Amino acid sequence: MVDESSPVRQWRVPTVLPAAKLTGAVVIAGIGLLFADGDPVQLVLAVAAGLVLAGWGVRDLVAPVRLAVDPEGITVTEGLAGRRRLPWPAIEEIALDRRTRRGLTAETLEIDAGESLHVIGRYDVDAPLAEVAATLRAARRSAENR
Repeated sequence: MVDESSPVRQWRVPTVLPAAKLTGAVVIAGIGLLFADGDPVQLVLAVAAGLVLAGWGVRDLVAPVRLAVDPEGITVTEGLAGRRRLPWPAIEEIALDRRTRRGLTAETLEIDAGESLHVIGRYDVDAPLAEVAATLRAARRSAENR
């Protein structure tokens, strides 16, 4: 028997991303310590930047799944490591937004739930956003036909 409450599909941050962030935090703090040369402001700024980057990396380790879909709806991350359940009737639109600025194209997946808008980037789901949007729309159609 299949558990209907289990996610049909989950998307998570790339596994290399938390390691890169934590490594970057150590490097930034180390460079700050190495080149501070008695300057407390430079040291504090380097350590603060390292701590922020480390916190961001820890968040990726604690809550790696950014988006999940099942027959009942979508689950997105909320806040630092929380989750928010969006049932299909609450979701107004699933849109893929492409913007080009200075020759670079940025894509975001937008899940409009009426009172809230959830914006998801490529590095949140480790998959092409067009494929994620297509999967979400197909799951929504499937749920509506049940």
